[in-house]
Amino acid sequence: MQQIAQKKQRENDLMSIALIVHGGAGNISPERADAAQAGCKAAASIGWQMLQNGGSALDAVEAAVRSLEDNPEFNAGRGSCLNKDGKIEMDASIMDGSNLTVGAIAGVQLIRHPITLARRVQESEHAFLIGAGAEFFAKEQGIEFCTYEDLLTERQYNAWKKHDSTSLTYEAKGPGEKSEKHGTVGAIAIDSQGHLACATSTGGILNKYPGRVGDSPLIGCGFYADEHAAISCTGYGEDFIRLMIARRAASSVAEGHSAQEAADAAIQFLAEHAEGDGGLIIIDRNGNIGKAKNSAHLAHAYINEELAEPVADIG
Repeated sequence: MQQIAQKKQRENDLMSIALIVHGGAGNISPERADAAQAGCKAAASIGWQMLQNGGSALDAVEAAVRSLEDNPEFNAGRGSCLNKDGKIEMDASIMDGSNLTVGAIAGVQLIRHPITLARRVQESEHAFLIGAGAEFFAKEQGIEFCTYEDLLTERQYNAWKKHDSTSLTYEAKGPGEKSEKHGTVGAIAIDSQGHLACATSTGGILNKYPGRVGDSPLIGCGFYADEHAAISCTGYGEDFIRLMIARRAASSVAEGHSAQEAADAAIQFLAEHAEGDGGLIIIDRNGNIGKAKNSAHLAHAYINEELAEPVADIG
């Protein structure tokens, strides 16, 4: 009887696992909607399989984001947009909510999987590395490098070529003229031990100023994870930075609000205090999933133990 009681206690100690990914916010054209949903669903399936096999939330979100980085439909890794100089500069971050360790990188080039480089930073004595320093660290760690052509897609090259170089930069445009698509990708999860984690990766914004860094690698702005919640954001980075949207959502959960209530409140705050748009995904410590946006679309897919397969949408 004692052994049966102990077994039941161990089963009760296992938390409800859940995972959600996003592929960016903004205006997703009808011809790209199916591909965006399929890519998110595939990434969610990869992360979910790891969770089902007893893997950690940290491993699951890294694997899910690697899948999105490999997919040319998304602005991260292969498929990243070009800056004003025609170069590709990528940012990424990852955070373990169980111990508050974080790894972030910014402005890296020729790295096939920026999220894995961020994970190596998270496992080191560092927290945030940029540019040449991050790339030097990548070489030390044996991280896979690639060529410019490995990252470049025809879609992103054509978008860059069509951009009027004599027009105002992205940052200087009015609110109605800002980018139609914020291509950040992200994943958040809770594992069977109740540990939360988040991962985010991006190629930035089309024709961005060289060296520009948005919210994606900035803790509390574009991502956050602790014992209460995990969050990944996508949107007009400058606004997410100054309003610290990710940390604001986590604090809301810590105060007793549900994941969905926290998501709605954070995006409402964004809408009231800024002209930029975007969205976020969130999971709380009970495995509840939330998402919110004030943009036209938010590509995403989610799955928990009540679902047979991930549910994908752009709504």
